[in-house]
Amino acid sequence: MTEEEKTTEDEKVVEEGKAAEESKKLEEDKSAEEGKTVEEGEKPDAGKKAEKSEKTEEDKSAVDGKAAEESEKQEESKKTESSKKSDEKPLDKMTIKELKEIAKEIPEITGAHGMNKPDLLATIKKSRGIEEAPKKKKDISLLDLKKKIKSLKIKREEALASKDKKIATIFKRKIARLKKRTRRAA
Repeated sequence: MTEEEKTTEDEKVVEEGKAAEESKKLEEDKSAEEGKTVEEGEKPDAGKKAEKSEKTEEDKSAVDGKAAEESEKQEESKKTESSKKSDEKPLDKMTIKELKEIAKEIPEITGAHGMNKPDLLATIKKSRGIEEAPKKKKDISLLDLKKKIKSLKIKREEALASKDKKIATIFKRKIARLKKRTRRAA
């Protein structure tokens, strides 16, 4: 025999030994489940083999049944997770498709497909009993904003007169922001 053949035979022997150990472990696990212990040198007799084969068939059917139940549970959990995800997301942030799906589930809402997003939001919130918080009013009125702009323009002119360009540009940016706020408020 060559060295390669010896190494392949040695590998086969090692694999067979591993397979035998694994089968012993499986038998020990099964017997531990049944409340019995199998000793290493002991072989079960024919009656025990028949009982084991019946039990393994029952175990297989039970395992198949458990697997089916687990897969059903997983599917149900996925469905509930997806509904939870849509529930976790605030209604205002949902897309119109998501809102329409929610509206389908609520029997009080009819004609959801013809509604636009604000209408859907209002009807869904109304059916769920969610009260909309009143929108915050602007803190500053237009007159106050314009007064601030005038005072900043005066300060900017003073900064330009004192040749402080850095402070002048800061005031210029503040004025631009305030002008933007006046356009939004109007």
